[in-house]
Amino acid sequence: MTKNELKEQPKEETKANSDATSDIAGVTKLFVESKAEFSKIVWPTRQQLISESASVLLMIVAVATFVYLIDALFRTVALQVFQ
Repeated sequence: MTKNELKEQPKEETKANSDATSDIAGVTKLFVESKAEFSKIVWPTRQQLISESASVLLMIVAVATFVYLIDALFRTVALQVFQ
């Protein structure tokens, strides 16, 4: 090995070590920041959760009924046209 090769070898090992350290630091930072963001969440009360869930279910039923009625109308029209 030449002197240049010997000088470059420790730099590569140091770089690999610093990459591993920065990966661990990045993961740690992710968890710390995630915990901080989760603490900012405003959770709904039980009553809000129930009322909003009921509203969503009611809208699902209303839209499904509307789609069913439109489908039935088109089916009736199609049967009249193609028979």
